[in-house]
Amino acid sequence: MNAEACMKSFLIHLQEEERSRATLRKYEHDVRTFLQELQLPQEVKAADDFPDHLQKEKVLLYKEELKERYAAASVNSMLVAMNRFLAYIGRGDLSVRLLRIQRRAFRNDMRMLSRKDYKKLLQAARKKDHRLFLLMETMCSTGIRVSEHRFITVESIRRGSAEIHNKGKTRTVLLDRRLCTELKKYCVRQKIKSGPVFLSVNGKPLDRSYIWRMMKQLGSSVNVAAEKIFPHNLRHLFAVTFYQVTGDIAHLADFLGHTSIETTRIYTSMGVDEFKNCFSRMNLLL
Repeated sequence: MNAEACMKSFLIHLQEEERSRATLRKYEHDVRTFLQELQLPQEVKAADDFPDHLQKEKVLLYKEELKERYAAASVNSMLVAMNRFLAYIGRGDLSVRLLRIQRRAFRNDMRMLSRKDYKKLLQAARKKDHRLFLLMETMCSTGIRVSEHRFITVESIRRGSAEIHNKGKTRTVLLDRRLCTELKKYCVRQKIKSGPVFLSVNGKPLDRSYIWRMMKQLGSSVNVAAEKIFPHNLRHLFAVTFYQVTGDIAHLADFLGHTSIETTRIYTSMGVDEFKNCFSRMNLLL
């Protein structure tokens, strides 16, 4: 197959693995970037035996160029997509190692949404956009990803729990009783009798980019720093708060839908101020 045929076949393979649309877009972007940065002649890209023309030296050079242009986590993300593609086209021998990243001892509070900031955003949303207000409460009180809000349905509200299907896994998310009451009232007002609750004017689940933009607009009205305002921070606030209350990382991993607790540990790291308080309590200085 030529390069473009390999690309299309790879995407079909990912679809058959039931990867999310976001994952498909990410992999396609990263693999196309890889193929472009290799700077292969057009005749090589068009050759039916395209995979045979790939060389380890150029792949390693591409990795080095990524290291100069992107943060380590971004580099690894792009290398994962490249390695998956190479393995799929039968050139797994060209795969490269990911960068070793030492886990940060503390989180960057400058980008984290505090409970105080979250409450400010909620108050602003309740006055300006009740749908966004309820969506933010739902996301933050359940820890769901922004792409998973479509599983919050009229039927799930009646049950008091939602079945989340994502990344080939299914997990159950519990819905707070008070939240269910408010969501039921909202559905009655909007005449939503079944299916997803948070819909656009076209009757489709709200797009993540739309949610992001609406949240950003709220921030400017209540003096919350823009870099703290994005949907995933609601999930992060849920995780941090849950761990502070329970100290149970295993159950937190289940709620978040993580296969590995190592992934969940990202959400349980302490902030800089918390570390400073710990050092003070240790009292190791004269």
